[in-house]
Amino acid sequence: ICSFSRSHTRMDHACPSSCICAKDSGTVTCGDGEDTEVPGDIPEWTSTLILKGRNISTLQRGAFMSNGTELQMTTLSLSYNGIEAIEPYAFLGLPRLHVLDLSHNQLEYISARAFHGLLELRSLYLNHSILPPATEQLSNALNTQSLRNLHRLELAGNTLKSIPLLRLDMHNLHALVLINNSIESIGGGNVSMLYQQKRIRVYLDLNPFRCNCELEAFYYWLKNSSQCPDAGRLLCREPEAKRGVPVEKLREEDVDCMNENLEAVSYVFLGIVLALIGVVFLMVLYLNRRGIKRWLNNIRDACRDQMEVYHYRYEQDSDPRLANVAVEAPETSDRVVGGHGRQRVPGSAL
Repeated sequence: ICSFSRSHTRMDHACPSSCICAKDSGTVTCGDGEDTEVPGDIPEWTSTLILKGRNISTLQRGAFMSNGTELQMTTLSLSYNGIEAIEPYAFLGLPRLHVLDLSHNQLEYISARAFHGLLELRSLYLNHSILPPATEQLSNALNTQSLRNLHRLELAGNTLKSIPLLRLDMHNLHALVLINNSIESIGGGNVSMLYQQKRIRVYLDLNPFRCNCELEAFYYWLKNSSQCPDAGRLLCREPEAKRGVPVEKLREEDVDCMNENLEAVSYVFLGIVLALIGVVFLMVLYLNRRGIKRWLNNIRDACRDQMEVYHYRYEQDSDPRLANVAVEAPETSDRVVGGHGRQRVPGSAL
């Protein structure tokens, strides 16, 4: 069933079912449907094919070849189709394709040869499509000579933890969109590649950067180049003390690897010195073990003698028989009693 605007389209029996065909503009639009495969009767005159809201779980080999012939299609939009896997040579037969949009799918598998044959591809959109199982496969899929003319690559919202650039031919890449991923740091290898490709613009907003020594190379790249248009919006997520601080506003000492390395080395050196001191101390004790033993024995004997003295005194003081010790009586005095001479009366004084 085909629908057309009066001024730009006309009826054409080659229009696939459940699609809208506009031959004058070369556009075929296939909306929501229960089909699980790409329409097999795509007109040869199609320059733009839009498939949306379908249940295409797998893009099979040569899925867009019409009766074994190549199409002159330049734009292909496959967003919101629930695509889970892209098999090798899935886009075979589209040698003139310039724009490929695979956004908002659920890709768990991407073949290393998924984009083989797209020699003229200029823009590739994979926003909100890459699930964790396909993250590593993505780098292999982008590592192909077929994408050497790629100008724009969008990978926003895919929880990527690193930039998949080391295997990508970037000589013609102008824009790399990595907004809203899980990138914490960008290694020196990727930074060196970015320095070499002056024309590329990298968008990195809404990533949880870890602002420590590992960010040093990237920090200086931000400061010294204009290749990141959203540099002012890049914020630190860790450590807690720097949360919310713009990466550009960090101090050089915050990302100085030399200071951190020197501090670590100093602690290691201190530990080694303390260990050596301990070893020397133990050696001295071992070499003087006889003298130390004699000294300890002397101290023990002295302590024993002293304790015996204290013990003896304690026993004497605690003997009840010593409590009634006689005290010397006071002087006696003579008194005359009853005229019979003097009588000594104790306790009196004359």
